Amino acid sequence: MITIPTAHALVLAGVLFLLGLMGVIVRRNIIFILLGLEIMLNASGLAFIAAGFHWGRPDGQIMFLFILAMAAAEVSVGLALVLQLYHRIHTLDADQADKMRG
Repeated sequence: MITIPTAHALVLAGVLFLLGLMGVIVRRNIIFILLGLEIMLNASGLAFIAAGFHWGRPDGQIMFLFILAMAAAEVSVGLALVLQLYHRIHTLDADQADKMRG
């Protein structure tokens, strides 16, 4: 059985996290911002699994299950908020939503 080195998995997790972070920073559409957050959560889960495999313990897999549960809750609450926001201002632009504050 061929195993992937831990460093490669951690580099992949770092690249995925940076791609998700760029999606959150650069995009203005709220749906794409939530998608970037999901990519960042999956990257952190990959890092936990790689670290758990490196040390030979199941802790990384257990943490990934918690991350999956948190991501599911984030998606349900986030999409509900997006629907309410769209009904109020008829756009998904984050800058327009920021104008509601003032």
